[in-house]
Amino acid sequence: MTRLRVATYNVHKCKGVDWRVSPARIAEVICELNADLLAAQEVLYSQAHLIADELRVPFFFGRARQHAGEPYGNAIFTRHSVQSSEEYDLTVPGREPRQCLRVSVTVTESRPVHLFAVHLGTSLLERREQARRFSSDILEPTENWGSRVVAGDFNEWTRGLATQTLSRYLRSADISLHLKRTRTYPGLLPFMHLDHIYYDPDFYLREMHLHRTRLSLLASDHLPLIADFETH
Repeated sequence: MTRLRVATYNVHKCKGVDWRVSPARIAEVICELNADLLAAQEVLYSQAHLIADELRVPFFFGRARQHAGEPYGNAIFTRHSVQSSEEYDLTVPGREPRQCLRVSVTVTESRPVHLFAVHLGTSLLERREQARRFSSDILEPTENWGSRVVAGDFNEWTRGLATQTLSRYLRSADISLHLKRTRTYPGLLPFMHLDHIYYDPDFYLREMHLHRTRLSLLASDHLPLIADFETH
């Protein structure tokens, strides 16, 4: 059995709850996670570059739109060998541009692992359309996929349409079984659950953690969510 630690973290443009912008502080939090694969949302390209330099690992970036004159979107950091990467447009007309980033890595000799980093929209109908397109156009062609993990900020705090759609294809990591809580956001006074991790049945989810430390409570309004898997 091979162990794999996956984390998702909305870094909020590296702006902490103290209003200080610090990629170095976000990198320090990420370093504490000791994750094999990390999906980050709401990050500028220059910030992802600085974080990767601090971590001394490569990163892959998925541009959703321009912000403050530079690319802004999702990033994936990994210490595994990368086979390929791809970006997918999930933008719904009339809404903020949204994007999904896939990175495929070598974890075992048998099959690759594909991590999809997503950040869905804030509108109910927008999320439903994004989940439908993501599932049917990206996840459904599975003959060559191998093992899949989907992680990110889904902006869905109930078992809504996006959750129901994705659950037809993948298992949903139930935080209530592992964290003994159902709310994770915002970090200081949580009243909803926005960050989710989905995975293929060939993974065994050993445990989950919400990385709640003094530093992580300051660094972003989200806390990192960690899933520890085992796979053949």
